[in-house]
Amino acid sequence: MLYWAIGYDEHWNRDIGFDVPAICDHPDCEKAIHRGVEHVCGSEPYGGDSGCGLYFCEDHLELKTLDASKESTALCAQCSSGKEPFEPTPDTKEWVDYKETSHYWAGWRTYHQGKVSS
Repeated sequence: MLYWAIGYDEHWNRDIGFDVPAICDHPDCEKAIHRGVEHVCGSEPYGGDSGCGLYFCEDHLELKTLDASKESTALCAQCSSGKEPFEPTPDTKEWVDYKETSHYWAGWRTYHQGKVSS
């Protein structure tokens, strides 16, 4: 399984990884999480073969056995029922502020002409 502190998901146009603070992507939830693999729908970065790749708290992911391998996959309610994904939550203020001010992100800000979040 892949683990990284910070990566980028081009499908959802946002930063991912266990160093990225976030809010659960369920529309009725405001629980603080991070965008690490333990919170991703599909149990793999970008959602793997069966998930949407959005990030949820433990209350909004359920383990499903999808094939003969007997391995469980964490899925959100939308993916469990074959519906379209929820809209992703925006980046947290904490994350945006960090990207706007941290010297670690200075080169990135220059390259992206100051655009911090979508």
